[in-house]
Amino acid sequence: MEANLENKIEKIINYKTWSDRRKIDVLLEMDCVMYTNLGIESTLEEKRNVKMMSKRIYRGISKLDKTLGDTMMRAMDR
Repeated sequence: MEANLENKIEKIINYKTWSDRRKIDVLLEMDCVMYTNLGIESTLEEKRNVKMMSKRIYRGISKLDKTLGDTMMRAMDR
C-alpha cells in the first residue's frame, strides 16, 4: 500500500496539465479519505499507518507549495 501511495503521489505531482492547486486538492482529498475510513474500531497500528501516509502526502504537497506543506507537517506533529 505504501509503495502504491508513493507512486500515486508522484504521478499526481508530475501531471503537466493540472495546476498546482488542483494537484494539492487531489492530494488532500486522498488524505481526507484515509482519515474518514478510520473509525472507533480502528487499531492503533491502522491509525499509525494513516498518519505515516499522511506525512508522505504532506511531503508531496511541500514539493508543490513549500509553505503549505511545511505548515501541515508542523500541525501534524503537535
